[in-house]
Amino acid sequence: MERKKIAIIGVGLMGGSLALRLHEKKLSSKLIGVEANIENAKAAIELELIDEILPIDKAIETSDVIVLAIPVDAAVALLPNLLNKIDQQIVFDLGSTKSQLTDVVKNHPKRGRYVATHPMWGTEYSGPAAAVASAYQNKAAVICNAGDSDEDALQWVKGMYQKIGMRILEMEAHAHDLHAAYISHISHITSFALANTVLEKEKEEDAIFELASAGFESTVRLAKSNPTMWVPIFLQNKENVLDVLNEHIEQLTKFKIAIQSDRADKINTLIDNANKIKKIIK
Repeated sequence: MERKKIAIIGVGLMGGSLALRLHEKKLSSKLIGVEANIENAKAAIELELIDEILPIDKAIETSDVIVLAIPVDAAVALLPNLLNKIDQQIVFDLGSTKSQLTDVVKNHPKRGRYVATHPMWGTEYSGPAAAVASAYQNKAAVICNAGDSDEDALQWVKGMYQKIGMRILEMEAHAHDLHAAYISHISHITSFALANTVLEKEKEEDAIFELASAGFESTVRLAKSNPTMWVPIFLQNKENVLDVLNEHIEQLTKFKIAIQSDRADKINTLIDNANKIKKIIK
């Protein structure tokens, strides 16, 4: 693949990790950062994630590819105006929700230059210092509404993801958001809720640290995630998130009733049924 000048808007965990991979795989001739947070901008330069920080208009003007690595509410607000300013640059995003982004530009005259993507990777940490060199490796990259993107833009983005070690899936944006609610968004809500439950019931924080097992730590790990990222995701995907949340509450209620009733057989059935997940997740 031909090296390109790539501008990354938002040089935090996702954008910074992508920058490392783009440099490692020799996909960029220059990496330009656009970052509203002054501390993040300084850190991105010091950590050598990018070559320079530029104002957004200058970054657009001097780049071949533009990456939106910002919270999904900010991306929805920015994307139409960004497309107004580009010539033939390729634009893609890393957001966890896709419906609002694709809907907001569906009639834009430069819609074809935009590729809607969701690389299924992340950690509970945030900021440039959290960037991971091995990020994205052996994970899925979902491309939504691929037919609405120009062929050259689509093929470059696909090739880029494959080069950094990802496998490509294509999906309609609304279907993506439904599936993401079930496999990602509910996991974060559950983790946040469990952390709040433990913190409310266990006032002695030292006891938590002393008794915490690997199981507890893995379950609440996501509770350390940044609300700036997750609040917009939950609200943009509200309908699907509420659907899966209602189902989750129903399942919790089944456990509650079975335990209250001393129904060992019912508890066993619920756990046996849950064990079927082993056929999907090895």
